[in-house]
Amino acid sequence: MLVAHILNDKGRNILAVPPDATLLDAARILATNRVGALIVLTAQGALLGILSDRDIVKAVAERGAVALTLTVDSCMTKDTAVCQERDTLDELAETMTACRFRHMPVVEDGVVVGIVSTGDVLKTRIAETLREAQALKEYIATS
Repeated sequence: MLVAHILNDKGRNILAVPPDATLLDAARILATNRVGALIVLTAQGALLGILSDRDIVKAVAERGAVALTLTVDSCMTKDTAVCQERDTLDELAETMTACRFRHMPVVEDGVVVGIVSTGDVLKTRIAETLREAQALKEYIATS
């Protein structure tokens, strides 16, 4: 299974935030959309980084409520690992597990075309396992 299959199933909607948005603005977007990360893009659409709910919690823990007035670019992860649509689910899961992050932007030709989460990977793996089990049951029943 490829990353492209996950994006085809879940959609390619990208929730992005500019680097000068406040953490409060970002937290509201996360909460409203019930997601755990936002892509940080320049006005021209170039990837600058990713801001996760963990980044916001860390900032608040370190600075208190005043952290919510900080800008996204001061707290985001700048050295963002990315994947491509042709990457396999196994490669994606291995990278996310080894690097201990839950969201990865999908980039093609320098453009962010989607985002994949560990939840997306898990959902896809469960569906794959159920399909395989059903195929085996059908094979056994017809043998």
